[in-house]
Amino acid sequence: MTPITAAALEEPVERLAQKLQRERPRMLGLLADNGPDWLIADLAAERAGIPLVPLPAFFTRQQGAHVVALTGMDALIADSPQAALALGFRQGGDWFVRDAGPVALPAGTAKITFTSGTTGTPKGVCLGAGQQQALAEALVAATGKLALARHLCLLPLAVLLENVAGARAALLAGAACLLAPLKEVGVGGATEFDPVACLTALERAQAHSAILLPQMLLALTLALEAGAPRPAQLRFAAVGGAKVSPALIERARAAGLPAYEGYGLSECASVVALNLPGADKPGSVGKPLAHARVKIAPDGEIAVAGSVFLGYLGDPEKVAQWIGTGDLGRLDAEGFLHIDGRRKHLLITSFGRNVAPEWPEAELTAGGALAQAAVFGEARARLCAVVVPRRPQASDAEIDAEVRRANARLPDYAQVAFWVRAAAPFSTADGSATPNGRVRRDAVWSRYGERLESRYASLSGAPAHAVL
Repeated sequence: MTPITAAALEEPVERLAQKLQRERPRMLGLLADNGPDWLIADLAAERAGIPLVPLPAFFTRQQGAHVVALTGMDALIADSPQAALALGFRQGGDWFVRDAGPVALPAGTAKITFTSGTTGTPKGVCLGAGQQQALAEALVAATGKLALARHLCLLPLAVLLENVAGARAALLAGAACLLAPLKEVGVGGATEFDPVACLTALERAQAHSAILLPQMLLALTLALEAGAPRPAQLRFAAVGGAKVSPALIERARAAGLPAYEGYGLSECASVVALNLPGADKPGSVGKPLAHARVKIAPDGEIAVAGSVFLGYLGDPEKVAQWIGTGDLGRLDAEGFLHIDGRRKHLLITSFGRNVAPEWPEAELTAGGALAQAAVFGEARARLCAVVVPRRPQASDAEIDAEVRRANARLPDYAQVAFWVRAAAPFSTADGSATPNGRVRRDAVWSRYGERLESRYASLSGAPAHAVL
């Protein structure tokens, strides 16, 4: 595990920046595991004025090829020659090269980050150096009193949340950024996670801070409850990427994890709001950071202004001062932001009640017995769910008990009337989940919708579950 500081990076960053300035690739890709070389390439490209495209290793070959073609990428820094060759590059000195024509970019584009969103075709978000710097500065100011001197990167650096809110903010604060190949910290691909290995890495690094996805937080909590040693130096674990149940936050803290939920989106360089020690309200995602302004539209959609993106790749439409996030939410009297779910996912039951499915889904997975859940119920009297048990051998009775426990924390209109067991976990490989664990509901419905419809038809007098 390598601790890196801004001072240690200065010389190698300058050396690579000079090479890039001499060679002048139009568009530089970066495909590598976590490590110092990733940060060096990222910072050097920005210094040289070369737009950078981080390529997540968890992208499929088709997604990677789509990104390469869409960006007109003509140079690639990669730690795997095989991966570079598979994307159509050839060795060209200090990096890999390919023939490609220029593409139109918003002025000032320094980084194009791709998110898989709700379809398998990634969408390019163009960010300037200023947006990234503004977020890093806001995070440094917000967390200054915590004296976070050692940040361990647990997410891929290709993910904007770790790259900017994790590594860049830590370096700006004068902290050491601790880097190791993802396997060493318990992370494999987009869905594999070893909580014991992660806890071991946190303790070995004596990490003060880390960033977690909700499914990682649950797995770590379960491991601690089972007797795994608590990482004694950890002071702040930011949790984002999807909605988190307040019950899970409380449970994690009781187990010894200082978990604090936040909220953000790629179009704002990642974090917009964050809970912090001393400014914390479980159930909310915290107060907006200094670089962002937040308001709620009449229809309940969250809008953000301030340090927003420059535009989407290939989309000439000018970015408005206020951008709609697609998320529904509210600001309470104390200024804490609450997320209710995605506007496009909103379910309206046959009784006219609005339910964001992320809410019952978060409760279903908060207890530990269920790893994933997808909730449906548009125009129905009751909701239903497709669930993935954490243990494949879990009995129907165990699953049913977990659903009942979740229902006890929900009002009647948001409770799950029946469930079906998924044939396999939701994953990026089959298109049923995004890399950060969010369910792709259309894909899940295409697999299980017919059986759910059948269960609705026989709901009267039927048992509370069905097994697929």
